Amino acid sequence: MAAIQESRGLDVARRHRVVWDTPSSGPSGSMPLGNGDIGLNAWVQPDGEIRFYIGKTDSWDDNGRLLKLGMVRIALAPNPFAQGILFRQELRIDEGQMVVTSSPRHAAEDTVTVKLRVDANHPVVDVEVDAARPLIAMAYLSLWRTERTELPSVEVSDIQYDWTPGHRRGSTFVEPDTVLTDLPEGIGWYHRNSRSLGPELTMRHQGLMDEGGEPGWTDPLLHRTFGAIVLGEGCRRIDDQTLASPEGRRHSFRVYVLTRHPSTEATWLAAMRSAIAEVDSMPAEARRVAHEAYWRELWSRSYLDVHEAGRGPDTGASDAARGYTLQRYVTGCGGRGAFPIKYNGSIFTVPHPGAPGDADYRRWGPGYWWQNTRLPYDAMCAAGDYELMEPLFRTYVDALLPFNKKRARRYFGFDDAAYYPECVYFWGPVFTETYGDTPASERQDKLQASGWHKWEWVGGLELAFLMQDYYDHTGDERFLRERLVPTAIAVLRFLDSFWKPGSDGKLVMHPSQAVETWWVCTNPMPEVAGLRAVVDRLLKLPAGKLEERHRHYLTGLKGRIPELPVREEHGVRMLAPAAEFADKRNVENPELYAVFPFRLVSFEKANADLGVQALRQRLDKGPFGWRQEDIFMAYLGLAEEARDYVAQRARAWDTNMRFPAFWGPNYDWTPDQCHGGVLMVALQSMLMQTEGRAIYVLPACPSSWDVEFRLHAPYGTVVQGSVRGGKLVELRVEPESRRRDVTVVGQGDAAKETGV
Repeated sequence: MAAIQESRGLDVARRHRVVWDTPSSGPSGSMPLGNGDIGLNAWVQPDGEIRFYIGKTDSWDDNGRLLKLGMVRIALAPNPFAQGILFRQELRIDEGQMVVTSSPRHAAEDTVTVKLRVDANHPVVDVEVDAARPLIAMAYLSLWRTERTELPSVEVSDIQYDWTPGHRRGSTFVEPDTVLTDLPEGIGWYHRNSRSLGPELTMRHQGLMDEGGEPGWTDPLLHRTFGAIVLGEGCRRIDDQTLASPEGRRHSFRVYVLTRHPSTEATWLAAMRSAIAEVDSMPAEARRVAHEAYWRELWSRSYLDVHEAGRGPDTGASDAARGYTLQRYVTGCGGRGAFPIKYNGSIFTVPHPGAPGDADYRRWGPGYWWQNTRLPYDAMCAAGDYELMEPLFRTYVDALLPFNKKRARRYFGFDDAAYYPECVYFWGPVFTETYGDTPASERQDKLQASGWHKWEWVGGLELAFLMQDYYDHTGDERFLRERLVPTAIAVLRFLDSFWKPGSDGKLVMHPSQAVETWWVCTNPMPEVAGLRAVVDRLLKLPAGKLEERHRHYLTGLKGRIPELPVREEHGVRMLAPAAEFADKRNVENPELYAVFPFRLVSFEKANADLGVQALRQRLDKGPFGWRQEDIFMAYLGLAEEARDYVAQRARAWDTNMRFPAFWGPNYDWTPDQCHGGVLMVALQSMLMQTEGRAIYVLPACPSSWDVEFRLHAPYGTVVQGSVRGGKLVELRVEPESRRRDVTVVGQGDAAKETGV
């Protein structure tokens, strides 16, 4: 059976390989490759070069900007990609590699094949060239940070550190890279932060230094060093930035990539040599086999594919399937690093006309917005991609929970409570532009000055709810004990301490806002729904899983949480953004947070119509970017509407890009990870939803689609199904004992036929 599942998953991935029959004119025609930490934007030039930008999840410069490391060019002569040559460039997502083949039209046997991959298990990029006739291969470094440069503009989450009166706010200087000059066997470069212009300053400005004026941690930017070294079989070094492979039929280059923090040039180079030795101690073929095994396992653990049923009109099934599969691939390429996925481009940004900083530029800058960051992670449990969630927990729990507790003590005097703002740098403080010019020491109100998310506090609740999903899926008791419960309790205590009960004993949640849209609220839906959902799930933990003191506290808190806000319009009741709401500033639909992410209102519940009516009356619409209507529709069982939105979303990649899952820029930047994250969650939810131990299959599956899927449910459960011609022709549940918890919602006749 395992072999059959592997074959099915690989078949789906193979069907969605990306194939081009012409080279590209530049990086907008690049394909993504990666091992979760190191990412490439790779393309083939008509002049005979394979080029690739190198990105990394932890290459933060002294301004806190996530930089590309640089670009490597592999030039082949004579040019195998010249006009008139049969050309094929294939991104084999099932293998995690790009394969380029070319041959003259009159001599097909004179084929040149180039393979490019980022080793899934080691910090190295492999380039392999095989040619029927001898050719010359050269490797070149292509760097753009060659001298100190002041950026002509800043983004909203750039540090913008200079508050000196009369000075141009936000001057940002980018320091140059250093090319290595003493590598007899290869070429290389690094970028080392000799200064740090954000962490201590933002901590001090926002009143978050430890007693005695110390930051309390190692500066996360100072002396961070990152770079790469290029080596090749039998190659000779021509100069500091050029490596030549002798004329022949086979050529092999390896690009080793490393970040060390803190580090000197000497310690970074020593660590790099150690990493090179470790990689080179393994036979190249063994590394390749292990690399492909990683991707084979990823695609076999889960898959999702949809097709049009019969010969009806095109409703976007193939687009949706391609978008889901390619987004999952991109997430895998950039989601196993030291830090969470950057929603505004991940590690796959490329130069954009009019944007400064070459491929380093990303609109909205280096900061993390929780509402954007979460969306790729909301799809990971159902996909079974649990290891991809670790970078999020490492940052938002291990690093930020202690910091956010300190923030709650310093600003409010609350003990054992954690204040999670919406927008933060990865080291903890909110953005400098958001916080405002006046330092905390000179203000009564210690919170940020900006009203865009001053009272937007649903992020901590969403984090706890996502952690509850992870625990339900994995059963990881240590995670529950050491991460989930401490985080959830601290978040709940903060909200419960900040807002006070009214005469009826219920919290009066004011001041507050409903995400960024309604700025003046009482009892906002996102926080009310989040409180209810998180508390209920904690209280449902079996005896012994939760300390009695916590259970006692949560029982009392449950009685203080207000009811979900509801409004009435023309005699129709529906979910409301808040009990009271005014001052609309943005285009979200916060009333529907009771549907997603918190699933207090869904298709199978008696209150489903409150969600449906709120969806019908929503003020803002659109299947793009971080908008979540596709998911709302799926959770509410609206199959045809969800289908149409998902199809539109899947067709809406950046028209400036060639790769069909480089979404954007939308509200954010290309490739927009919010857009793809919503697509994945929506499709999963159309085919399967869970509530406690209950599993609902096909809750919003349109009749016009044939489907095959393998998805993960809580309690170590896997559900696999196939729909053909409107009939559920296969349903497998692992373990078999969980079958009794499955309800097939769509295709009712088929449910009877399969005995479910």
